[in-house]
Amino acid sequence: MTEKNQSQIANINRQIDKLKEQTRETNAQIKKFIEKRDQLHDKARKTSEEVNLLKKERDALNEQVKLLKQQRNAVRVNVTPLLEEVKTLNEKIDALKKHLPRIGQRELQKELDAIEWKIATTTLDLHEEKQLIENVKELEIQLKSYKKIDLQHKKIKELIAHRKTFDSQADVYHKELTEIAQKSQELHKIIIEKVESIKKDRAEAELLHQSFLKAKEQNNHTYDQIRELISQNADIRGSIKEHYQTRRVEAEAKRKAEEERIKQELTDRAVKEQAIKEKIGSEAREKLNRGEKVSWDEFQLMLGDDKEDESET
Repeated sequence: MTEKNQSQIANINRQIDKLKEQTRETNAQIKKFIEKRDQLHDKARKTSEEVNLLKKERDALNEQVKLLKQQRNAVRVNVTPLLEEVKTLNEKIDALKKHLPRIGQRELQKELDAIEWKIATTTLDLHEEKQLIENVKELEIQLKSYKKIDLQHKKIKELIAHRKTFDSQADVYHKELTEIAQKSQELHKIIIEKVESIKKDRAEAELLHQSFLKAKEQNNHTYDQIRELISQNADIRGSIKEHYQTRRVEAEAKRKAEEERIKQELTDRAVKEQAIKEKIGSEAREKLNRGEKVSWDEFQLMLGDDKEDESET
């Protein structure tokens, strides 16, 4: 029974050692899970802080874009009345062109210059001079329409120049807002990438946390197994102890019984020997009384009886 129990204890101890080794390995894994999980959480936190700063920067850029759009649109609003005015002037030009002679402005001017030169340098009669002056007036009226058209073209040119100024200013605003908008888009792209990175890190951290919980649960189960084995070990050792205690009690009882037996045997032997001695002494005394011879041993036994008798007296 003892050898069997010792074998069981040794087997349990081996199992406990194996389970303890498993817990050490699992604890090492748990440590790695926790460290990696915490690193990912820290990384996600720092990235989140970066995202918040980038969002502020992006929002500030978007505000600039919004302001520049307003400024650009305000400039473009000024262009509309100019275009309307140009349209009105063109309509006036078209109306004036309907009343123009077929001859061109340059030819009219040459003709007017020629008549005026003729009036100034030639002696003319009153009728002829009057006729030329009428011609001059008519030519001036015709040229006046051309001059009006020239004036409208000049105004249109000024309006177009003014419009170009507004367009240039609007283009400056547009170019600036386009550049800022591009920066905002680039920042937004970076923000999206970082947000995706945060999601990925947090997802990985969650998997590590689940692995940590699973490993911890596994360790708790292993600890339960170890406690169960230790309990079994204690039960076996208790059985062994109880067995040895029982054997010691039995052995002690057997020893005491043996001592009692030996003591009783010795007592019985002493009583028997004493009885024999008393019998031999009594017989020796009877022999002496009859005048018969006795041996030395018988004589000693007889004397022993007498001494005992005296001591009893």
